[in-house]
Amino acid sequence: MATASLHPGYTGPVRDRVENFNGAQLVYVHWEEHLNFCSAITLPLPPQTPFAALTGEILPSLYAVDPEWADVDLSKARWMLDGADWTPDPALSLADQGVGHKSLIRFWTGPSATA
Repeated sequence: MATASLHPGYTGPVRDRVENFNGAQLVYVHWEEHLNFCSAITLPLPPQTPFAALTGEILPSLYAVDPEWADVDLSKARWMLDGADWTPDPALSLADQGVGHKSLIRFWTGPSATA
């Protein structure tokens, strides 16, 4: 997302370049239409992270604080990647599925997951 400076001619270092994350990339993940989580969570993840690790280890460690998480079946979730419908493959890495630096992964688990 582009931003504009309030000071004409301002230049400064870009601190969120992928080179600044020691082999990781920033990935935004959002559990959509869930009121306990109003925005995406930013995760610094290696591009080689298997999608199965994201859904089986990382997301549960973040979202299990919500009592509804115990009933979530991510294999039935609706997924989007960077604004496009997406069917992730659990066996492939994030990079192999087109997840890049500052990608946004969105998922729905409620009634709209089947819409």
